[in-house]
Amino acid sequence: MIERILPSMVASAETTAEDEPIELFPEEAAHIRRAVPRRQGEFRAVRACARRALAALGHAAVPLLPGERGAPSWPEQVVGSMTHCLGYRAAALAPAAEVLTIGIDAEPNEPLPEGVLEAVARPEELPRLKELVDAVPDLSADRLLFSAKESVYKAWFPLMRQMLDFSEATLTFGADGTFAARLLVPGPTVRGRRLPGFEGRWLADDGLVVTAITVLHS
Repeated sequence: MIERILPSMVASAETTAEDEPIELFPEEAAHIRRAVPRRQGEFRAVRACARRALAALGHAAVPLLPGERGAPSWPEQVVGSMTHCLGYRAAALAPAAEVLTIGIDAEPNEPLPEGVLEAVARPEELPRLKELVDAVPDLSADRLLFSAKESVYKAWFPLMRQMLDFSEATLTFGADGTFAARLLVPGPTVRGRRLPGFEGRWLADDGLVVTAITVLHS
């Protein structure tokens, strides 16, 4: 599913399994030794996806430990992103020589828990979501907003190494499966130019909402 909204140079893998029988590296096993079984399962499953994506790029498996603020630590020649929600895990990786950053996220296509939308949405985004629901009636637009902001953060953090609050980007969505995020704080500098925001794609299918941002060097 995630590959449908990623460019061709991005290798991706996904699974609906809650766990996968992969052999973890000792460092990975130590990291989740005290985690609850569900957390251990999603940790293994999403890393199984990441290893398949690494292999598709010609890279051997390596320990993939959460780094600063939980961001995955990738080999130097690779950029990537991982996501997991109930019933779905995915990873997307690309050559660092071609792609600057990637952010992906998956969520169930159902309304956010009470009070969450108010915590993540800016005032101007609410009427945009209503317009989107009118155009795509089966879409949980509030969940799409949450997922897209997660993808924005995942694309932002490797470039800036600092937090980005939900309120520090304003998003617009197209019924054609595209979205744009305008940063309200200074963005990363790329080739001497300040990046004003991100463009991404979204897809709602099979009970899920997935979002993806891929920033190419070109």
